[in-house]
Amino acid sequence: MARQAHDTGRHWYVIHTYSGYEDAVREALMQRIESLGMQDLIYDVAVPKETQIIIKKGEPVTEEKRIFPGYVLVDMIVTDDSWYVVRNTPNVTGFVGSGTIPVPVSPEEWKVIKKHMGQAEPKFKIEFAEGDNVTVLDGPFANYDGVISNIDEEKGRVKVLITIFGRETPVELEFTQVKKK
Repeated sequence: MARQAHDTGRHWYVIHTYSGYEDAVREALMQRIESLGMQDLIYDVAVPKETQIIIKKGEPVTEEKRIFPGYVLVDMIVTDDSWYVVRNTPNVTGFVGSGTIPVPVSPEEWKVIKKHMGQAEPKFKIEFAEGDNVTVLDGPFANYDGVISNIDEEKGRVKVLITIFGRETPVELEFTQVKKK
């Protein structure tokens, strides 16, 4: 039974896994490719991740987050044999596609995924929202209370309205310089 149209060639395909098992599926599949001699049909296995900076206990921490939890990408030529090897890897629940026919990732989708994976600058992940009451932790306004009026996730900065001498004054600070009250 053909799993895809003939001669569609090498493409990236998406497989569905149990959430949290993406890296284990990648390792198991890489071992199966090696032990079953499938290198001429299955070329690479990727778990798309991006680096984020999150604030834990007031400190910036860099973490890798899966872009698509529950999914793994496989660069392969689909044949009955290669389909069987991937499909029967532990914790793989199936290919993304219609029925048993996997649908390849489009070149446009792959460009977007690669852009996220190859991101040089980590993104900031914050637990603040505009209007939150915060306390400034350091700098000239340490121990002042204020309200977040603007958030710039790309630069990792917040604008806080602090009352100084009876007037609200906007102050731009790093995410790490404030904490929620």
